[in-house]
Amino acid sequence: MSHPSAIPAPPGATPPAAAPPVAPVPASAVVASAPTVSAGASSGGPAVSGPAVYLNRELAWIAFNRRVLEEALDESNPLLERVKFLAIVASNLDEFFEVRVAGLRRQVESGVEDASPDGLTPRRALEEISVACHSLVAESYAAWREKLLPALATAGVRIREVHELSAAQKAWASRYFDDVVSAVLTPLAIDPAHPFPQLLSKSLNLAVAMRATGKRGAGASRFAVVQVPRVLPRLVRLPDEGGNFECILQSELIRAHLDRLFPGHTVIDGWPFRVTRNGDVEVAEDEAADLLEAVEAKLRRRRRAEAVRLEVTSKMPPDVVDRLLTKFELGRESLYEADGPMNLGRMMELVSDVERPDLKWPPLLPAEPVSFRDSEDPFARIRRGDVLLHHPYDSFEPVVEFLEAAAEDPSVLAIKMTLYRTSGDSPVVRSLMAAAEAGKQVTALVELKARFDEENNIRWARALEEVGVHVVYGLVGLKTHCKVALVVRREEQGVRRYCHLGTGNYNPTTARVYTDVGLLTANEEIGRDVSDLFNLLTGYAQPTHWRKLLVAPYELHQSIVAKIKREAANARAGKPARVLAKMNALVDRQVIDALYEASCAGVKVDLVVRGICCLRPGLPGLSENITVRSIVDRFLEHSRIFVFENGGEREVWLGSADWMPRNFFGRVEAVFPVLDVALRTRIIEEVLGTYLRDDVRARILQPDGSWVRLRPPLGTDGFRSQFELLRIARNRAPEAPPPPDRKRATSPKKRGKVAEYTQDTAP
Repeated sequence: MSHPSAIPAPPGATPPAAAPPVAPVPASAVVASAPTVSAGASSGGPAVSGPAVYLNRELAWIAFNRRVLEEALDESNPLLERVKFLAIVASNLDEFFEVRVAGLRRQVESGVEDASPDGLTPRRALEEISVACHSLVAESYAAWREKLLPALATAGVRIREVHELSAAQKAWASRYFDDVVSAVLTPLAIDPAHPFPQLLSKSLNLAVAMRATGKRGAGASRFAVVQVPRVLPRLVRLPDEGGNFECILQSELIRAHLDRLFPGHTVIDGWPFRVTRNGDVEVAEDEAADLLEAVEAKLRRRRRAEAVRLEVTSKMPPDVVDRLLTKFELGRESLYEADGPMNLGRMMELVSDVERPDLKWPPLLPAEPVSFRDSEDPFARIRRGDVLLHHPYDSFEPVVEFLEAAAEDPSVLAIKMTLYRTSGDSPVVRSLMAAAEAGKQVTALVELKARFDEENNIRWARALEEVGVHVVYGLVGLKTHCKVALVVRREEQGVRRYCHLGTGNYNPTTARVYTDVGLLTANEEIGRDVSDLFNLLTGYAQPTHWRKLLVAPYELHQSIVAKIKREAANARAGKPARVLAKMNALVDRQVIDALYEASCAGVKVDLVVRGICCLRPGLPGLSENITVRSIVDRFLEHSRIFVFENGGEREVWLGSADWMPRNFFGRVEAVFPVLDVALRTRIIEEVLGTYLRDDVRARILQPDGSWVRLRPPLGTDGFRSQFELLRIARNRAPEAPPPPDRKRATSPKKRGKVAEYTQDTAP
């Protein structure tokens, strides 16, 4: 077993001389006050005074999106990939307002004055969020106007306004409006006989002002709303003889032809606007006789819930803005002006529609793991030893093949798995259907409350039930977030359990863009634990004694805290001690306090946190032994890995849980050990060690809550962790033949396609 020094030491932060021009979040917007700290290693822990030893959760999330925006401004990224990063920022902000801002507004309306650990009350937090979000939105539109739009035009990709169209393009656009768009539109008059419509959340609309010119009411001012249809593409491609990609926004096309919708009127103008509503409508599960019907009712309420944000074009007249603010009962702090296309998130269509490989990342060619490269029975291979898969560098295909083999194998008796999010036309779900139709016992735990994926999951649940899959929805009051699959197989030696456990969803689509880790194992104790976990989820079984797993909401939290405290005790006793962890978010106060204690005891703590981090590293006497880095690059960092030195007997844990209260106490999570010594070494040295060496896409969290981007030494290309992991995966299997064609498990019944899961980068 190698000593901790074998893990490459992280480079120190260097001044961001060439960083993209995104202003850092001011320290005043992140922390409430300067902390008062005194070292307490000799007494066993730190002495901490003041809420400012914690960063605000919401402001830390906004800071993450600023890091994503930096990637949109980074000219070393392919141009259309930069557009994608900008679209991700906008999409993330949508969910942030729907959930986090909506929740804080409700707390304020309910009179809640309790402060979060960082010292901000809900009202004060909303004020800080408003400042930070307005700044982020302004910078996003500046990036679009000043950087991306000119670069796209130079590359032959142009988004035109009506006045820029040629005569031929104008004629084509007019015909397209008459033949396609106008038939879908429904102009809605606003007057005493026509009340303001109940607009759907995040729908794009035009506020139209006009004057009557007909005999009735000539000269009278009129007002109407026209909703831009979601069923049509946001970007309408124009004919172009030069081979370029030219398009016009659908809203701009409608705006140019408004006069055709209101004959007898002179249209003054139409201004785009968009309202965001509370998207976190709760379901009273204990009162719901049918959870599926209750979630469907929740979705209907969400579409017309209270407004939390109003977006308008910067060209909208003040009187129209005031009218909309009054209608939606919002203050000016909830108003956001768009100096460019409304909803930059829809620019993701540009990335998919423009067929320019030179403006995108090269296609990903994931490595096929050595163990699944031949035609060997997957079960025989798993019996020989655990298989570790690091996606997207390793293909997700072995997981699909494992489930397909289980569906086809007559020796398989039962298949059980959790489905939190999956892809449209999912081969995973098709395998479950095929297994059920073959007479196997199949159980699918479908999480109906996976936020913003509820409709997709309802469709899957009904489709699975139709073919005989036993579909359950988990425990009342808890989301089932663990990623586990169990295959029970009859063999000569008796019944054997095969398991797949992972950090990410069973989604072959996102497995190509999210970094996740999965384990295929036939370990008997893990298998029995997974069986007990499914019995807990599907029946009335009480929490059990877990042999290998750490399960939330039962003992996961106390186990993580205890393991960190053990490192502190080992350090004080002169034993090897270190904490090395990678996750999406670090929020839980008790875990943070335990890490502070470990730091004071001399434990080296290296954290890789993609998004929210409420811990403040580098505070003298408190967290000077803690380093926090975030990596934002081509792939979304999604894996959760936890390493504890344990006096030289290293433990490596993987799982679905971030270190957040919601994961510890509001979800069913499973964290599992890596028992194979070689695989543990691979996780520590190849995976985490590679992340710690990144000096190209890594940012280091500073004590004041700002982030400093690392820069490679002058004259070098630096070390880019995701590129290195791609190289390692390919070198692990040089000149490997492609995997053999395996017959896909399919249902004999024709199934309708389910919409693709839209990738979520929010925490």
